[in-house]
Amino acid sequence: MLPQFDYARPDTLQDACRLLAANPDAARPLAGGTDLIFDMRLGKKSPALVVDLKCVPGLDEISFDADGAMRLGALVRTRDIELSDRIRQKFSALTDAIDVLASVQIRNRARLGGNLCHASPSADTPPALIALDATVEIAGPDGTRSLPLEAFFTGPGKTVLTAGEVLAAVTVPPVPAGGGSAYIRNTVRKAMDLAIIGVGAMLVLDRDGRCAKAGIGLGAVAPKPLRAHDAEAFLTGKQLDDATIAEAAKLARSIATPISDVRSQADYRADMVEVYTRRTLALALSRAAA
Repeated sequence: MLPQFDYARPDTLQDACRLLAANPDAARPLAGGTDLIFDMRLGKKSPALVVDLKCVPGLDEISFDADGAMRLGALVRTRDIELSDRIRQKFSALTDAIDVLASVQIRNRARLGGNLCHASPSADTPPALIALDATVEIAGPDGTRSLPLEAFFTGPGKTVLTAGEVLAAVTVPPVPAGGGSAYIRNTVRKAMDLAIIGVGAMLVLDRDGRCAKAGIGLGAVAPKPLRAHDAEAFLTGKQLDDATIAEAAKLARSIATPISDVRSQADYRADMVEVYTRRTLALALSRAAA
């Protein structure tokens, strides 16, 4: 049974921020509800005020600018991303991640912003979006601000959002011609499971087949999603043969600080960082060269 709570349904982003700022310890925003309602049923969260964002205009829109950059409102359903041919073609890593997110029923309800704000270290979308160089737009009582997605997370279940702030949108720059991306995860089961490790990768090749740009995001191997900057820098400017990709995978492994839990041991997770970075880069390379 859900605990009793007050309910508000603002129709502007400013009103939503105002309500949340006026009740910083008691209010929680509602997107799809797949995490919040579940936690409320379990007694993990007991907000006195639930602020439903679904009537705020624009938060559920997908748009592209003239250069091909993508803007995803925070309330875009993950299923809508999954079914978009344009996103699947241009931003494959993201659709790879959403393809394995929970079930179709959950994806029909879950919103991208809620998935990100839940800030689970094992979530699938953050590593993919980090590899794609995504940024987040944050709205609050004092206006809006933007920052790289990798800087949005501060720990398990924690983000940089302050009182009255909400995640408004995610923006992803275009993947140029000669680019490809991918996301692969290690799990016990193929569906309805959390990642033991997840890796997102993006590669852009120049006319000579060298790496002009690289992006690598890691999930489930630290208290928050990571970006493998050293591995990206190592790849840039090089021909991407097996040896080069293998060395980049070792560099990615070096930043992982996994834990042991009921699902996996830390040393296995560390080993899998190298294995799955290698596999994901190889898949991104095959898509870039196609």
